[in-house]
Amino acid sequence: MAEIRPFYCVRPAEELAERVAALPYDVYNRQEAKREVEREPLSFLKIDRAETSFDDSVDTYAPEVYQKAKELLEKDVVDGVYITDEDRAYYIYQLVMEGRSQTGLVACSSVDDYVNQVIKKHENTRADKEVDRITHVDTCSAQTGPIFLAYRSQDAINKVVDKYLQTPALYDFTAVDGVAHRVWKISEKADVDAVYRAFQGIDRIYIADGHHRAASAVKVGLKRREETPDYTGEEEFNYFLSVLFPHDELMIMDYNRTVKDLNGLTPDEFMAKVAGIFEVEPSDSPVAPDKKGVFGMYIGGKWYRLTAPGSLFEGKDAVESLDVSVLQEQLLGPVLGIGDPRTDSRIDFIGGIRGLKELERRADGDMCISFSMYPTSIDELFDVADNGLLMPPKSTWFEPKLRSGLFIHKI
Repeated sequence: MAEIRPFYCVRPAEELAERVAALPYDVYNRQEAKREVEREPLSFLKIDRAETSFDDSVDTYAPEVYQKAKELLEKDVVDGVYITDEDRAYYIYQLVMEGRSQTGLVACSSVDDYVNQVIKKHENTRADKEVDRITHVDTCSAQTGPIFLAYRSQDAINKVVDKYLQTPALYDFTAVDGVAHRVWKISEKADVDAVYRAFQGIDRIYIADGHHRAASAVKVGLKRREETPDYTGEEEFNYFLSVLFPHDELMIMDYNRTVKDLNGLTPDEFMAKVAGIFEVEPSDSPVAPDKKGVFGMYIGGKWYRLTAPGSLFEGKDAVESLDVSVLQEQLLGPVLGIGDPRTDSRIDFIGGIRGLKELERRADGDMCISFSMYPTSIDELFDVADNGLLMPPKSTWFEPKLRSGLFIHKI
């Protein structure tokens, strides 16, 4: 059963929440992050991506970068940018984007639930990115970016959440990207107990987004257990910061691919190989796949619609039948030579929120070819996780993104 606990939250002063709240560290490249911190000096991104305090000659993963993150966080706490609540509580976090809202519960999840697979993952992670967040969490002694979890909706939890939604919010602001953010605190003992008991009746929780943050938080927790032989299990490092959403409020967007070259093939040779796998139709407009088994391909300034034959899905398991798997196993691997997309520097991933124009820009610029995908469904995600399987990396893109800096868990 899931152990989902209230916690002592470090959070921004009410009047500063809008300025502090930042998109996740991994949606920016280095130059984008630097520009954002210049725009808003209080942005939590300065802590999440502390290389923004250095010139470009300093490596993103240099030891002094992580030390700087720790210094910046501690200074902001001393300066009153952040306050620390004196009682363990849950928090409600509601995001509204283009009229659609999703409302989750902020809490701490158990390292043991992750290890024992009560908390189920569905996606592989990239080792280099794990090391980055492990070092960040361990150096700062704080989990600063919440893991986005999903669970099958529960009436008992919904009842408590709905009660608080009728009261004034702790934070209520609209970010520069138009997404509204509202936060409420659940501190009444009866409500805290009701939420805690409800989660104890749930035996499956799913990582929706934040696999690297989750793996990193867990590995830091296990590391600290080794360093604390007499640990009791009550220490804060045994738990990690999460926002848990009922499944019926979530939306998954496409997660697209772009590749640097044609693996030594000429354009004609490549197109001949593609035609041997998919039905290929030229398109006069960008291709946003409208159903499973359809892919868009942009190369040489032109769009093509690729349709996979049904035989590629027959007799396949929950992972093999994913569109991202079909593209990887039929084209990216055997034709373009992308053996392991977790580590291959020739492939990059572009979230659907950036639009098809970004696929064109990359293929016309530093890359060579881009692919647009049909989104993975929440049912596919649950099916993969329930079967103990893993999706290829970058199979899902959730919107809207949780902001970092609104909730911090000290360990």
